[in-house]
Amino acid sequence: MKKSELLREIEEAIEVPVGSLTGEELLTDIPTWDSLAIIVFIALVDEKLGLMVEGEALANARTMNDVIALAGPGLEDFA
Repeated sequence: MKKSELLREIEEAIEVPVGSLTGEELLTDIPTWDSLAIIVFIALVDEKLGLMVEGEALANARTMNDVIALAGPGLEDFA
């Protein structure tokens, strides 16, 4: 899976317009980024990439890129 594909999956899961996430967004600026979105992200990464992301690591994330970095080892184009 590529970063762009994961972003699209996240957009659909947290119900923001497709194509609206670039990774640069502050999580506090995403109205639907809440505790449910965090759980959905953890489940999504587990299902799609077979990785376990810890809630504590997500709690330290400030941007969507920080969130994506937690799935980095499973992404084809992670740098």
